[in-house]
Amino acid sequence: MENSGNDLHIGHLIQAQLKADKRSVGWLSREIGCTRNHVYKIFSKSSLDSDLIFRISKAMNFNFFQYYSAAFLSAMKERIGEE
Repeated sequence: MENSGNDLHIGHLIQAQLKADKRSVGWLSREIGCTRNHVYKIFSKSSLDSDLIFRISKAMNFNFFQYYSAAFLSAMKERIGEE
């Protein structure tokens, strides 16, 4: 996992996945029921409400929560001194 908890930027991850899926900002805005401007604001956010992450995950058929799980596991390993 390339993102630790401190540098996890969910907006950038969503934007990258949208690009990888070859989907447009307009498509995502329609899928989650917001404006294109709001999607661009999402891209700039390092954290988002869990309900919004859930809606985006469903729309894109991609589990964005996996990044938080991996960051959590990494932080716990560091806390107890494991690699």
